[in-house]
Amino acid sequence: MGVFVFLPLVLPLTAWPIARLAEQHLHPRTATRLLTAVAGVMAVCSTLCLALLMVVGTAQLPGNPLPDGWSDPEVRAAVPYDEVAGKVAIPALLAVCAACARTLWRHARVRRRARRALEGLRGNSVAVLTDEASYAYALPTRAGGRVVVTTGMLSRLASAERRALFAHERAHLSARHHRHLIVTQLAARANPFLQPLRTSVAYAAERWADEAAAGAVRDRRAVARAIGKAAMASRGVPAPTLAGLAGLAGLASPGPVPRRVAALLAPAPSARTRPSVFTAVGLALWSAAVGTAVSAMSSANSAVTMVLILRAATPL
Repeated sequence: MGVFVFLPLVLPLTAWPIARLAEQHLHPRTATRLLTAVAGVMAVCSTLCLALLMVVGTAQLPGNPLPDGWSDPEVRAAVPYDEVAGKVAIPALLAVCAACARTLWRHARVRRRARRALEGLRGNSVAVLTDEASYAYALPTRAGGRVVVTTGMLSRLASAERRALFAHERAHLSARHHRHLIVTQLAARANPFLQPLRTSVAYAAERWADEAAAGAVRDRRAVARAIGKAAMASRGVPAPTLAGLAGLAGLASPGPVPRRVAALLAPAPSARTRPSVFTAVGLALWSAAVGTAVSAMSSANSAVTMVLILRAATPL
């Protein structure tokens, strides 16, 4: 097993080149799905690596409930620098578990509060709140979801821009973007090296919804105007009203709005999903693919090896 047990902790660095290139050169739908998959696999491998190291570290603590054979030299020899790595992995894994649990708890709490706030309002798919503050978001539900918008936001948009707003938020719901966002958010909690992928997925999901809205209303400029107006109108709106919903703040999100507007004023992106290998984005894709594969194989090899060693060291 050797030093290969540590590889999943640092291999997420190989995904950094693809993060920015994917959001710039790939279709937003492809970029969102690809980066989410890469982040999810690498986060699982990284967490498994910490778990294996924690077993070695825990077995050496006095008074631990593990079998005595798990602290034998044969087990410690499977992990380089076992005395340091094993003990450091214990608080690291606990911190990862706590951070992921806290993220899921906050996500569920915000969604519950949002649903309770909308109880009694008319409309199954759209909820209009009487509020001078300008904001809109997509609220996922088991029945499909609801688009929430305030009268303040609607009053600032023209008819075509309103259609673009609703199309944008419905695209978030139909594509289940909240799942991609929560996966990458948990991945970034599991390994900080995956933070760039979380940021790129958040942007790519918004671009995916932008392109879906442009296709629905058949007017890219109307969607661009809606984005610009919504961003200007939503200034000063308290962040928790939007940011808590897994990032689904829609048109009024505080993200890189100028980049999104510029992309909508340009021709629609190509849906081609296999860029040439002899390009920057092609090389980045291959680097991320190789890094993900090596991370998965290293984690699997380390896990199998550790299980066999512990099984041999466990008295019958």
